[in-house]
Amino acid sequence: MILIRESLFGASKIPYDEITSLERNSPQLIVYAIPVLAFFTFLEIAYSRYLKNKSYKLKESIGSALVGFGNLGINLLFKVILLYCAVWIYNLVPWRIAFNWWTIIPCYIIFDFFSYWSHRVSHFNRFFWATHVIHHSAESYNLTVSFRLSWLQNLKVIFFLPVAFLGFHPVIFFVTSQIAVLFQFWVHTEYIRKLHPLIEYVFATPSNHRVHHGSQEKYLDKNFAATFIFWDRIFGTYRQEDEQPDYGLTNKIGNRLNPIYLNFHEFIDMAKDVRQAKGIKEKLFYAFASPSKIHKRKADKSHTLNFKV
Repeated sequence: MILIRESLFGASKIPYDEITSLERNSPQLIVYAIPVLAFFTFLEIAYSRYLKNKSYKLKESIGSALVGFGNLGINLLFKVILLYCAVWIYNLVPWRIAFNWWTIIPCYIIFDFFSYWSHRVSHFNRFFWATHVIHHSAESYNLTVSFRLSWLQNLKVIFFLPVAFLGFHPVIFFVTSQIAVLFQFWVHTEYIRKLHPLIEYVFATPSNHRVHHGSQEKYLDKNFAATFIFWDRIFGTYRQEDEQPDYGLTNKIGNRLNPIYLNFHEFIDMAKDVRQAKGIKEKLFYAFASPSKIHKRKADKSHTLNFKV
């Protein structure tokens, strides 16, 4: 037991002058996967056209692709910075876990737990909702929706700091995060119906994730899990798909092509609300309260003004 503990924990610190080499030798899984993602996306487009349905809307899909390429470039630029932070944390903790590929398994499960809470908070805090709303603004549901990730999503790295502080090797941490992102690709489709009950019970399948994208009241704020749907079952946010979801936001923004608008329209609306708010308390409310509470307050104010008129 002592030998196992010594071989697993208390690994050597990573010299900062080796970070560039570490970054260069770390697998770029998402980059490697681009041809595969493109193949299945075009396959789904072809199948959709063959069936003559409306799974794809041209402007929306192009907008999703532009957002995805922008996000890929931003992540590549920030990778070294984030790697420096991960190495700093790794060197800080005394229980550093030695580099072993099998440690991806516990790292992934723990990462997915915090991903659930990151996602859930992003639906109940307007600031973080502004970094996530782009993913829900698509009014169709297809593989390109998986590309609609905010250019500011790296702000949510704070939710995953506990994973880093557990001492996982930085390369393991970053490979895990990439696998988690890639898992999200296949769940954004209408062409995979419900799977075996055991799979549906454990994993965030296409059926489970379609619920999350539905704008019906019964589907709102449900099924936050990224990989393991049992987090939703444990924390009371699970909902089974029993009706065709109506995709998109409750207040539709249309099939926007402009990736800048798609990324920042909620931040612009938030800034306007904060600027017009009276007092610090109200300003903080419009910046950090849940979108549903903000919508209700705006509706109440509008009703009051109309009543006075």
